[in-house]
Amino acid sequence: MNLPLDTQRNPGARAVRAALLSGPAGLLACGLGAGLTPRAPGTAGTVVAIPFALLLWNLAPPWPWLVLGALFLLGVHVCGAASRGLGVHDHPAIVLDEMVGYWLSVACVPLTWPWLLAAFVLFRLFDIFKPWPIRALDRKVSGGFGIMLDDVFAALYAMALLALARLFLV
Repeated sequence: MNLPLDTQRNPGARAVRAALLSGPAGLLACGLGAGLTPRAPGTAGTVVAIPFALLLWNLAPPWPWLVLGALFLLGVHVCGAASRGLGVHDHPAIVLDEMVGYWLSVACVPLTWPWLLAAFVLFRLFDIFKPWPIRALDRKVSGGFGIMLDDVFAALYAMALLALARLFLV
């Protein structure tokens, strides 16, 4: 069951909001509230991730990779908990996976607006359209790990295209 988050038209959306905002796991899973937008919550979560990407990738190595790994593991836990609490696998309001995916997408590009925007567009396209094997992973791997894994693969696809672009443009 996919519960829309428009509380004006759907009283059930209040329950979704209450469930996600009732504790730290839900708050993190919904991207500090970004996933509660009624339209395109995954895109909203990715937008919220942009300034955090600048903070993350300006840390001295190997800290960005350690933080990203820890956030992936945290995401497995909190996204799984939020999913169980809502009774829906990968509810649209769960956007921490998009945030981690975006942070991974920008790992190998200059932190300039054109590259951040290109990473945003490519990551969102791969996350939305789910080319093989992303769609298969999304369908077959359940729980918090499954929620996080398809976005990691979308990020890897985006990273590959961005790396090719850097070869030809820089």
